[in-house]
Amino acid sequence: MANTNDFFVSAPGKAILHGEHAVVHGKVALAVSLNLRTYLRLETTTTGKVCINLPNIDTFLCWNLTELKQLLPYSSKGEEMKRLDPELVQRLREFVGVTNGNLDTCNMATLSFLYLYLSLFGSSELPSLTLSVWSELPTGAGLGSSAAYSVCLAAALLSARGAIPTPLKEWDHTGRWCQEDLELINIHMVLYFPSVPLLRILLTNTKVPRSTKVLVARVKDKINKFPSIMTPVLDSVDAVSCTCEKVLSEMTSEPITGEHYNILEELIDINQHHLNVMGVGHPALDTLCRVTLTRGLHSKLTGAGGGGCGITLLRPETDSVVVQSTVQDLRDCGFDCWETSIGGPGVQQHAPLSVKEEVLEILNRY
Repeated sequence: MANTNDFFVSAPGKAILHGEHAVVHGKVALAVSLNLRTYLRLETTTTGKVCINLPNIDTFLCWNLTELKQLLPYSSKGEEMKRLDPELVQRLREFVGVTNGNLDTCNMATLSFLYLYLSLFGSSELPSLTLSVWSELPTGAGLGSSAAYSVCLAAALLSARGAIPTPLKEWDHTGRWCQEDLELINIHMVLYFPSVPLLRILLTNTKVPRSTKVLVARVKDKINKFPSIMTPVLDSVDAVSCTCEKVLSEMTSEPITGEHYNILEELIDINQHHLNVMGVGHPALDTLCRVTLTRGLHSKLTGAGGGGCGITLLRPETDSVVVQSTVQDLRDCGFDCWETSIGGPGVQQHAPLSVKEEVLEILNRY
């Protein structure tokens, strides 16, 4: 059971529909929210400590407020920090024990939390609190788990600091912040399409690890080597994103037709070929596309590529037997696969009593 004084917030993952890698080169990338969410619970305490609980990676860490206060640069203790403080970043890296530049998931999550916590509360008395964060999203799979985590942290800590109001009204189950407050929270750097129809998809995790940094460098090298070939490819990727945006807009303002889905499927196929040309495909992703196509379904990678995840569009009339058979075929390939949807709500606050019991149970594991 949740304490009615606890603060709950959630944020969705994201899928890149089109434009992977193009945004790095000044083009449009089109991202939509996934109906898979990251949940955060903030509890105020009187322990004299600040703690963070991360059940996804079996991590629970606590620090005394006195030792955290010592990390603040003297120049920052009297005022709220408005920009990135490199001195604080370096102090935190040393405090966490990261000095060689190799950050694992736990270290990145810890540094993000401590930096935001100290940045927001460093000019006042540091509060005792415990944050528990759990995600339905797989980490490191190109589905925006890091962004969702950061958005939840920002929303919860900004609200606790009083920098933004809590949007939840009495008797409401959920509340959304106004646009001005969302701008303080938002950290996305792609065209995040806010109004899309609810589209059914299969989400498949090939479980092939990949490095976004390596893949970005690969694309850049190819562009430098073949500029006259790759520049038109990037222009075409940009056009695919813009065309998809136009179709999604039509689907929210007029009756949805089979032709809308025909265009979306064609764009998926075109974009997947673009991504292979750019050098960010992978045999596992080829297998995903081939297996789903035998069932008449269209798939593409999402995120950086080179493995990771792919999405498969499901039409409204797609039979459940076809869906279940496709999911089983993909699991037989060694992949994780489940049905979900895109077009869900963005970051939002939840009333404590409205949070699902299974989510509460996980958030309470520490």
